[in-house]
Amino acid sequence: MRSIAFLVLLIVFFLGNSCRRPQPVVTKRPPARVVKPPVAKPVPQKPVAVKPEPTKPITATIVAPITRIDTLEAEELVDETPIDNGPVPPKREFRAVWIATIDNIDWPSKKGLPVASQQRELIEMFDQQQQMGVNAVIVQIRAAADAFYAKSSEPWSEWLTGQQGLAPNPFYDPLTFMIEQAHQRGMEFHAWFNLDRATFSKTASVAPTNIVYRKPEWILTYGGRKLFNLGAPTVRTYIAGIVANVVREYDIDGVHFDDYFYPYAVPGQTLRDDSTYQANFNGMKKDDWRRDNVTKLVTEIRDSIRDNKPWVKFGISPFGIWKNRSNDAEGSATNGGQSYYDLYADTRKWVREGLIDYIVPQVYFSTEFSRVPYKTLVEWWCRNAGKCHLYIGHGAYRVGRGSERDPGWGRFTEFPDQMRYNRQQQAVLGSVFFSAKSLKNNPLAIRDSLQTNFYKYPALVPPMTWLDSIPPLSPRDLKAADTADGVELFWHQPEEAEDGDGATYYVVYRFEGRRPKLRLNDPRCIIAQCMGESTTRFIDKTADPKKKYTYAVTAVDRLHNESQEVTVKVR
Repeated sequence: MRSIAFLVLLIVFFLGNSCRRPQPVVTKRPPARVVKPPVAKPVPQKPVAVKPEPTKPITATIVAPITRIDTLEAEELVDETPIDNGPVPPKREFRAVWIATIDNIDWPSKKGLPVASQQRELIEMFDQQQQMGVNAVIVQIRAAADAFYAKSSEPWSEWLTGQQGLAPNPFYDPLTFMIEQAHQRGMEFHAWFNLDRATFSKTASVAPTNIVYRKPEWILTYGGRKLFNLGAPTVRTYIAGIVANVVREYDIDGVHFDDYFYPYAVPGQTLRDDSTYQANFNGMKKDDWRRDNVTKLVTEIRDSIRDNKPWVKFGISPFGIWKNRSNDAEGSATNGGQSYYDLYADTRKWVREGLIDYIVPQVYFSTEFSRVPYKTLVEWWCRNAGKCHLYIGHGAYRVGRGSERDPGWGRFTEFPDQMRYNRQQQAVLGSVFFSAKSLKNNPLAIRDSLQTNFYKYPALVPPMTWLDSIPPLSPRDLKAADTADGVELFWHQPEEAEDGDGATYYVVYRFEGRRPKLRLNDPRCIIAQCMGESTTRFIDKTADPKKKYTYAVTAVDRLHNESQEVTVKVR
């Protein structure tokens, strides 16, 4: 009798439990991260500024009943997720492309294209770059005292509409369009300005409103071009004002200059700025005075950016060689043109004094070029990057064009060797490629090499702690549900962090098994980046319905500081 009674009790117990409704998921919010004070900066404290609205999200539409899914206990962790063989690729890496508009090098493909064609070309280009793994674009928006944007005192660019000063018809603002398209794809947008050119050539279209007519006393003629006289304080202030206007009016992530300051030498010609030198004499020799003019311009622009939007980055891409060792014992073991002497650009001074946030030396040489070997110059920059991020500028346009002078570019191995060498250098935090057209044309499969190898897995942009060192708070109330389309994750936006930042995007990680080790530094575990603060749903359509998973979600702010994770188990 006792055994029969015991059996009845067991049956009642199991029947009662089988009728219980699935419990809702309650994710364990991690403890608040101890916030370290921001790194001291050589700039004024962050002023109050209105931050741009986040990109509008594309949200999921399915909300399914919640199946039984548990929270993750840290003490249970073991390594279960299978991962590809080989070294762990970098989770943080700047991956950018230069998009040149001057002379229609990259975009638009020709002058005066219909607006719809301009936009279609840009979308196709950004789509290809996103697919390739790029996380930033550097677009030339002012090539010669002109503008690829509406809110400008300078005339519309001839390379956009075919005639300088002629607006797009039907009207649109290309810069606003480009920024929105880049941000939707999770790519930073850096606005690229040319500083020295007022006209491009003798045959260039020049509008009556061009600065060469309004302020002829600011202009020098050299090499068939009209150039800004950087020795005049009013000229430097004008250029800084052009940049500050774009920073104020547009949601850009960075300001970018290339290698043009004082012009490259033209045989038989002299840059006639003697009267400006005499009028602004400060006791320096003329060469030093010119270098000081460029440094003053860099400083003035840096200060104007900080005063308007302290979160906007400032970067410069100079000619690769600062000085040759033959001219200065601290120079590189190279034998080529020198930015210090030829362009009056003391690039090492800028990085040592923290005047810029990142530098992209143009190392457009192969590893076999005897006068300037690639690795020699990169190694010099690794030792001299100073207080800013170092990204390497690659001459993608030279790939497949080997010559007797520089044979390395004819070899399939040259570009991959450069990328592998970069990743061996702790100081190198990324690459920028010149230019978009070269990557599109894919010489020696350079684009394929990036997409299927070096950029196969996503990478977050490296943070700049001197601009912002405070991470956002974690997403709230992470839940998960099995649906017909896959595993759906949904969460709430984090509260504002100490500095007022919320989330600019979210990173979703997936790990196999019920007790996996959370390899948050391994980008092979990232399955999605959800752009926009309110994009708080994601469906993992690649999940195997027979497997158990643990998901982690983090919030990332505009300067790419990442929060602590919240986690949830599935099955």
